[in-house]
Amino acid sequence: MASKRGRGVGLSEAAAAEVHRRVRAGETQAVAAAAVGCCEMTVGRLLNRAGGMAPRQRPRAPWRLSVAEREEISRGVRAHDSCRTIARRLGRAPSTVSRELAGNGGAARYRAWRAEGRASGRARRPKPSKLAQCARLRVAVEQQLAARWSPQQIAARLVRDYPNAPEMRVSHETIYRSLFVQTRGALRRELTQHLRRRRPRRQPARTPRGGALRDMVLVSQRPAAVADRAVPGHWEGDLIIGKRGASAIGTLVERTTRYVMLLHLGGGRSAANVRVQLAKTILQLPTHLRRSLTWDRGKEMGEHVSFTVETGVQVYFCDPHSPWQRGSNENTNGLLRQYFPKGTDLSVHTAAHLDAVAVQLNGRPRQTLDWLTPSEAFARLLR
Repeated sequence: MASKRGRGVGLSEAAAAEVHRRVRAGETQAVAAAAVGCCEMTVGRLLNRAGGMAPRQRPRAPWRLSVAEREEISRGVRAHDSCRTIARRLGRAPSTVSRELAGNGGAARYRAWRAEGRASGRARRPKPSKLAQCARLRVAVEQQLAARWSPQQIAARLVRDYPNAPEMRVSHETIYRSLFVQTRGALRRELTQHLRRRRPRRQPARTPRGGALRDMVLVSQRPAAVADRAVPGHWEGDLIIGKRGASAIGTLVERTTRYVMLLHLGGGRSAANVRVQLAKTILQLPTHLRRSLTWDRGKEMGEHVSFTVETGVQVYFCDPHSPWQRGSNENTNGLLRQYFPKGTDLSVHTAAHLDAVAVQLNGRPRQTLDWLTPSEAFARLLR
């Protein structure tokens, strides 16, 4: 039977690893369960058993048979092929195939999944936790946890307090694993109540849902002319989100004149719809006024490469958590909340209404433009 280390009942190691990968990437338990073909309760048991932490993946030595090779042996046995014939297809020695069959019930009883499970079990080298081996270290860690120290604070302080005692060193990750992973429970589970967040399982930092965008060109690679606002035609963009994230409006601000254009996203905030509406708006401008676009890292720009090919406008992406790199757009979005308050349904606004709001904003005089309006400054560029 396949090893159950870090798994839920009925899940193979490959399926368990896939569940951990998907949950860590931001998917819900229901989505992860559907992807591997099990129920949501099984995924919950898996995550609880592992404390919300994916077990370390053991590398497989190249001389060990893989799952695919064991499946090929199983097919060869069912076809009554000889060990030499099977070995020739695998590029292995005949003795390797012979030993594999002999150690797993012979040709008549050989099953690839059972052989893989037995091999995985034999390959494990159980190693006691450092906290389980050293009582002095365990007591020190438990006392500091009870004093509401974080694992990172404990690990750093042990180095300072015991500079000449290497047995008194432990990483914060080991402390977390001993608290949350049941099979490594050197520390009492109830000590988790002293952590800042009293969760039944650990929730490591996740990547944004949907993953990072591909082929991003960062804002640090923009030409200097974009940063100093000397050359017009460089834009900043973003979405303002409506009630429960179900609706959105696209916003574009020209960096030199602060001229605003609003995108009506009647088809939703998918990457495909944002690309279509953005390209349609940008292509209405003269060539010299569509040079670049700076955007946040939202997944609505997942088709930014196609957008650049279609319009010739290079898209630059801000650094994580750096809204100030699109300062004009952030300021404009704040002004737009006077018209489109947070928590309201933005899908009720028509394209004509968005145009009317943009006209109002572009008609306000700006101190940064020496009290010209954005419309007046933009008209000069058109002329």
